[in-house]
Amino acid sequence: MNARRVAEPETVEIIDLTDDGRGVAHPPGKVLFVHGALPGETVRVVRGRRRRGYDEARIDAVLEPAPERVSPGCAHFDVCGGCSLQHLAPASQRELKQRRLLRLFDDAGVAPESVFDPIAAEPWRYRRRARLGVRYVAGKGRVLVGFRERFKPYIAVLDSCPVLAPPADGLLTPLGELIGSLSIYNRLPQVEVCVADERTALVLRVLDPPTDEDRAALRAFEAEQDVDVWLQSGGPDTIRPLGPEPPDLSYRLSDFDLEFCFGPTDFIQVNAAVNARMVVRAIELLAPAAGDRVLDLFCGIGNFSLALARAGAHVTGVELAAPLVARARSNARRNGIDSARFEVADLFRDEGDWDWAGRPYDAVLLDPARAGAGPALGAVAGTGAGRVVYVSCNPETLATDAAVLVRDHGFRLAGAGVIDMFPHTAHLESIALFERSV
Repeated sequence: MNARRVAEPETVEIIDLTDDGRGVAHPPGKVLFVHGALPGETVRVVRGRRRRGYDEARIDAVLEPAPERVSPGCAHFDVCGGCSLQHLAPASQRELKQRRLLRLFDDAGVAPESVFDPIAAEPWRYRRRARLGVRYVAGKGRVLVGFRERFKPYIAVLDSCPVLAPPADGLLTPLGELIGSLSIYNRLPQVEVCVADERTALVLRVLDPPTDEDRAALRAFEAEQDVDVWLQSGGPDTIRPLGPEPPDLSYRLSDFDLEFCFGPTDFIQVNAAVNARMVVRAIELLAPAAGDRVLDLFCGIGNFSLALARAGAHVTGVELAAPLVARARSNARRNGIDSARFEVADLFRDEGDWDWAGRPYDAVLLDPARAGAGPALGAVAGTGAGRVVYVSCNPETLATDAAVLVRDHGFRLAGAGVIDMFPHTAHLESIALFERSV
């Protein structure tokens, strides 16, 4: 029997970073991707997984570090897959993302006339939404709760998480102990965390109903940790509170004197501080005058719509999910706003079903999901709007849509920049301003 070959360490120079934050080396043979390595570094590595066009490797030692290298702020960084860039200084992370955004625009044949300063805030304990894996590990005799290991399907062993917002950052071990005490400990695969301004909700995905003893343990955990526990037995419509309906979750946008209420699984932006600055930037770019008609597509619970209304605009918000539209309407009433109306529409279907299409607007705000706003761009151009602000969670579709607006609909890309919504990760959000050329 042939013994399995053990990879020998080799020394390589890192010349670039992939879009997901891995170092790139070009030794003889195949390209090498190295997690945790930075451009300009000389590192000793050991090859691991081998692919058709490249190999992956882990660092054995950093021989010549880059000046941008910093010590990761989390003891679990080398194992946990929740973050990929903690070894790179936050300002350098943003520069990396800005370069990637500009490269994608260039590949699409467009270029912003100006590059905005990044929208950023404190890079630690920012994450108010997270989906955590749960698994009972017999070899460890315990339930693990957290993010998955890097490049592996296992749950990382974490005692805390410095990117989760308090109190979620310290709940991983208590949650594991709680779930391990339940009769359904191996039938509970996921916990969704939502940290609001005043309350924290935990949505437990349960594949079997909890017993009376389980419910008693969950109620005790609620009281001890001051959280609201919800149970989800199936799809989103099966989410129910453990006990009586708790008060709504909420967050504030103090710059506009607004308070938003939302449910534990409603979409909100992950980073509260960055969201507040992003909304301010969007309103500044759109610069609505009193009485301007503004269209907010993919409006969610009204995060941008109500701020635009506070700035004096008459706003039409459009969203596919009827429950989110109901939330947006409720939030408008809660904040005493009567200059914002909301419609339910599928913006990826035929525009004949869109009530807003064909109406004139002065400005448009787009905040689509990863698929982009492509199908709606023609109708957006048809509104006659002179300015469009596009907030994107996917730079590839933003670049594609930018090319369509510029090439086919007479806009110019006046400016763009990154939004550092997810520090220490390679995830890139951005904001762009389009203005009519004529």
